[in-house]
Amino acid sequence: MFSAAVDTALVCAVAVITLAVVASLGFRLSRSYRDLGSDADRATYATLHTAALASEHLREGLTASGASKASRHLRGLLRCDVLMMSDDAGVLAWDGGRGPAPDVMPLVRQVLESGRTQIFRRQRLDAAGLTDLGELVLSPVRVDDRVVGTVGAFAGDVNAGLVRATNELAGWVSTQVQLAELGSSRRLLAEAEVRALRAQISPHFIYNSLNAIASFINTDPQRARELVVEFADFTRYSFRRHGDFTTVAEELRSIDRYLLLERARFGDRLKVTLEIGPEVLSTVIPFLSLQPLVENAVRHGLDSKDGVGNITITAHDDGPYAEVTIEDDGVGIDPDHLRSVLAGHTEDVHVGLRNVDSRLRQVYGDDHGLVIDTAPGAGTLITLRVPKSQPDHRA
Repeated sequence: MFSAAVDTALVCAVAVITLAVVASLGFRLSRSYRDLGSDADRATYATLHTAALASEHLREGLTASGASKASRHLRGLLRCDVLMMSDDAGVLAWDGGRGPAPDVMPLVRQVLESGRTQIFRRQRLDAAGLTDLGELVLSPVRVDDRVVGTVGAFAGDVNAGLVRATNELAGWVSTQVQLAELGSSRRLLAEAEVRALRAQISPHFIYNSLNAIASFINTDPQRARELVVEFADFTRYSFRRHGDFTTVAEELRSIDRYLLLERARFGDRLKVTLEIGPEVLSTVIPFLSLQPLVENAVRHGLDSKDGVGNITITAHDDGPYAEVTIEDDGVGIDPDHLRSVLAGHTEDVHVGLRNVDSRLRQVYGDDHGLVIDTAPGAGTLITLRVPKSQPDHRA
C-alpha cells in the first residue's frame, strides 16, 4: 500500500520525465538526504535519485540487460511485489517474486495491440494460469505513434494510486527509449555522412587520378607504378569499414597521398606548404574530417583558377585544443551561399564542407563547427579545433 508521501511523489512523476534528460547525462542531486525536512521532500528526492540511477541502464533503449538492471531500482518506486518490463517480442525484466517469470506475453500482447493501460484482476490472471501473483496493471511504452513495450506491476491489490504510478513510470521509460533512439539516429546520420563523403571522393578524384597515372605509363613507368601504390593506399584508407575516428597523423598521411596524386595532374601549378606541430599528431579526430577540406581547396578553389595555386596546411597546439587550418588562394566562396550550404538549404559542390561541419558539431558540440573565412576572389581559410583529450573516442 502506498504511503501518502510516496503517492504524492509518484503523481508528480511528470517532473521526473522532464528531468530525465538531465538525469541521463549523469545529474546527481547534491543535497544530503537528511537536509530534506518533510516526508514529501524526502520522497521526491528518493524518486529523482532512483530515476537517475535507472536511466543509466536505459541509454541503449529497451534491452534485456538494461531493463533488468533498471527494474531493480524502479520496483521500489511502485512498492509492488513484481515489476516487469517487455518489448514487443518478450519479457525483458522480471524483478521480485519467488520464481522465474511466467508466460505473460498473451497479456502483454493485449496492451501492445490496444495501446491502452489494462488492469488484470485476480480472476483473469487465474484463468490465464498466472496464480499466486495477485493483480496486474500493464501500461504501454510508446515511441511516437508506436507501442514498443510495456511496464507492468503485480500487487495483491491494484489500486488507483498504483495505476497512476505505473502509467507515469511507463511514460518515463518511453522518454528514455526515445532518447536512446535519438542517439542511435545521430550515430546513423554520422555514418551516412561518412558514406556521402566517400561517394564524393569516388567519381571525381578516382577518374582524375587514373587519367594522371595513365599519362605516365609510357613516358615514366616507374612514376606510374609509384602513383598506383599511392592511389591504392589512399583508397584503402578512404573506404575502410572500421572505426569512426582516426588521428591527425593518419589523416595527414592520407592527405599527403591525395596531394601527391593531384600534383601528378596539376604539375607545378599546385604548391603545398605544411606547418605541422608534432604535439598534435596523436590527437583523435573524426574519420575523413580533414581530407575533404583539402579536396575542396583543390577542386573548388584552385581548379578554376589560372596560374599557380597555393595551399597551406597547419596543425598546432592551442592549450587544451588542437587547431588545424587549411588555406588556399583560390577563387573563394560567396559568404551568403556558404551559409546556405552549411545550413543544408543548398546542395552543391561544397557539400563536403557541410558534412564535416555537421559531424564536428555532433561529436563536440556547436562551438566546434568549422570556422570559414572566405569571399569571392579572396581564397578560403578553414579552421577547426578539437579537444586533445578525448577519453571516449579511440582511433
